[in-house]
Amino acid sequence: MASGNRSQAVQGYSLIAPPFGYALLVLMAPLLTILAYSFFKDGYLTIIREFTLENYVAVWGDPIFHKIMLRSLGVAALVTLVTVGLAFPVAYFLSFAVSPQRKGMWLFLITIPFWTSYLVRVFLWKVILGYNGVINSGLKSLGIIEEPLTFILYNVNSIVITLAHAYAPFAILPIFIALEKIDRSLLEAGRDLGESRAMTFWRVTLPLAMPGVVAASLIVFIPTIGDYVTPTLIGGGKIPMIANMIQAQMLDLDNRPMGSALAVTAMLIVAILSLIFVALNRRFLKVRQ
Repeated sequence: MASGNRSQAVQGYSLIAPPFGYALLVLMAPLLTILAYSFFKDGYLTIIREFTLENYVAVWGDPIFHKIMLRSLGVAALVTLVTVGLAFPVAYFLSFAVSPQRKGMWLFLITIPFWTSYLVRVFLWKVILGYNGVINSGLKSLGIIEEPLTFILYNVNSIVITLAHAYAPFAILPIFIALEKIDRSLLEAGRDLGESRAMTFWRVTLPLAMPGVVAASLIVFIPTIGDYVTPTLIGGGKIPMIANMIQAQMLDLDNRPMGSALAVTAMLIVAILSLIFVALNRRFLKVRQ
């Protein structure tokens, strides 16, 4: 029996070995390279491979980095709040209001934005929000405004709108999966005990759906904080985020060690905040239980 279990384990390891090795090569190799570069010195058009902590000292002592990092965290948090806040009602509707026969079609419709590239979708939002775009042209033709609205493009509002649309499917799907796993008999028991629909949702549905909400929040927060395209195109370069700062160091200034130190520092900050968020959520659920 033990030998049979051992052979099954060997077969399992042999199956996951190729994708695991590919993941290490594709994911870990670049990260390790950036980590190594962050401890090197920058020379004129070359890299001096001597260990130093000067890059990290410069990063943590730079007030510009502090400002841009805080802005990136704020924008990512706002995008996450808007995206998850809009995604939850959609996921709830799909799980509780749509018939099982039609759920597949609705999920298919949600994935339609993925048929086009992310860059194309960003350009489309630039056309929609532009001074002569769809919104301004429509409002002018209706006589509501005389001059184009300037607050819907090249600012934080436009960045949040674009990123919330781009990452909405990523937030809807994990929340929908969490809602689908909820035992409907628990909701019926709550109503049988005299609870209103609102209190049943607050005490039963929401706590049970929190794993999906947490997953959706992390899925949205982590990539949006490092987004480069949207702040450049939709923000007009007027609202640089941490990815733009890294790009400037890596390419414009050709200072790869400093750019690597910025990237590693940003990753550490995001990782720590994500772990704190998950820990606080677990503590909240324990208190609710």
